[in-house]
Amino acid sequence: MDEARARDVLAAAGVLPGAAREARLLALGENAVFAAGGLVVKVGRDAELLDRARRELDIAGWLAEAGVPAVRAAEPEARLVDGHPVTVWHRLPDAVRPAEPRDLAELLRVVHATPLPPFELPPRDLLGGVERWLRLAGDAIDPADAAYLRARRDGFAAQAAALTPHLPPGPIHGDALPRNVHVGPDGPVLVDLETVSSDLREHDLVVMALSHDRYGLPDEAYASFTETYGWDVRVWEGCSVLRGARETASCAWVAQHAPGNPKALAEFERRVTSLRDGDESVRWYPF
Repeated sequence: MDEARARDVLAAAGVLPGAAREARLLALGENAVFAAGGLVVKVGRDAELLDRARRELDIAGWLAEAGVPAVRAAEPEARLVDGHPVTVWHRLPDAVRPAEPRDLAELLRVVHATPLPPFELPPRDLLGGVERWLRLAGDAIDPADAAYLRARRDGFAAQAAALTPHLPPGPIHGDALPRNVHVGPDGPVLVDLETVSSDLREHDLVVMALSHDRYGLPDEAYASFTETYGWDVRVWEGCSVLRGARETASCAWVAQHAPGNPKALAEFERRVTSLRDGDESVRWYPF
């Protein structure tokens, strides 16, 4: 789904106060995210994401009732428009500053201490998207690389299932990065609730460890995260397993953008080569 297709779906949904062509595109990934007036609209890549969109709305309602600072839904139901799930959200006030790792850590402490909702949260299916992302990549990537990632996925899935956690399992965000925190005038707020799950809390902490090791997060920024949260997941013997699983997923996620995008293909090839070589020092770049 490109921006033009997403705008067509947005126009067909008819949920924004103005013309779809005038809406501001905030992000284009698993969803196209548009803003206009006091609303934000998320257009999912395909109908496979409809159940996830519905669950995200349920999660938003649960977090609102629990008093967790998080984005709030403007409509209680997801729509399916021309084969794409569409959800409508209240637009947050402009950010007063960029989110920092310590802001994320504060919110994770709150989420991790929140009782489970009355509905069932799924486990964190970190590797569940790998097949779909590789399928979307098609012939743009080397079939041998796709086969390697599938085998790596299966191996880490089995290892992750056998882990003994250090922390009590419970609610997690699932994609715990500062980019999913918005710091407005009232403080940090969680956004992007699609991956909220009930699973090992270590999942949320490994994300920032990987950001430090692969994406160049400075030592002092990572230290602020662990100090605010109160624990460094790297001391846990299972850390390398969850890190390896997330690296596998992150590599496959880039693959879906490879068709028609030379920069995505180059980043995918950098990542998969570093995994094949077992070289943890190779820097990865956000895409």
